[in-house]
Amino acid sequence: MQQVTIKTLDDMKARGEKIAVLTCYDATFTHVVESAGVDVILVGDSLGMVMQGRENTLSVTLEEMTYHTACVARARQRSLLMADMPFLSYASVDRAIDTAAALIQRGGAQMVKLEGGGQQLAAVRALTENGVAVCAHLGLQPQSVHKLGGYRVQGRDEHQAERMLRDAMNLQEAGAQLLVLECVPRLLAAEITRALKIPVIGIGAGPETDAQVLVLQDVLGITPGQPPRFVHDFMKDAGNIGDAVRAYVKAVKSGAFPTEEHCFS
Repeated sequence: MQQVTIKTLDDMKARGEKIAVLTCYDATFTHVVESAGVDVILVGDSLGMVMQGRENTLSVTLEEMTYHTACVARARQRSLLMADMPFLSYASVDRAIDTAAALIQRGGAQMVKLEGGGQQLAAVRALTENGVAVCAHLGLQPQSVHKLGGYRVQGRDEHQAERMLRDAMNLQEAGAQLLVLECVPRLLAAEITRALKIPVIGIGAGPETDAQVLVLQDVLGITPGQPPRFVHDFMKDAGNIGDAVRAYVKAVKSGAFPTEEHCFS
């Protein structure tokens, strides 16, 4: 079984082949998502909401992230395994290195993800210089929900858009090897995707990004409350969980998901 690596993802971008990313938090579902052909598994700090019932991601600890990452790592065979660095765990370069060490050495992550633009360049540079694979995250940053005043689309005005493109280019220059764009206008996400050499993962960022990511529970239609606009319930037309995840992967790979109704302008 051929492992998915950073080079695999780079080659997929070069070929124009879409990349399917999905969150996962335990060993059993890891078997399900891998058998469905998911390329990248993200152990997201979204576990605070979907697994722990919290209001947001801010109280998720490094110990909890390491635990869930290790659960997934024990079952992972093919997919690239990426883990979120929790809130304030990378507020300094030294803390970022210590956090990455825990997620990789004890959790088994192959890549770490952090939120933020220019303020994270030093951390990204230090991590990559020390051999850590880093995914950056721009647009809506859930760890900054209080600062942003809620879960709002980012990059709609010209100043925000220019800054996001500049941040994306600078993060790539600092060594980031993937970039997540969350809740970003479709045209801006397309522009950033074209401008970068590294693969861009979208969530609520339109179909032109190189990859798509959703939360597993959203794909299965079991998240309580009103789902975000960018979510599609793949369980509605599926006979079982495995079929729903396979339908998600197929829709991403074919370009059938996301559609205009999942996008922001």
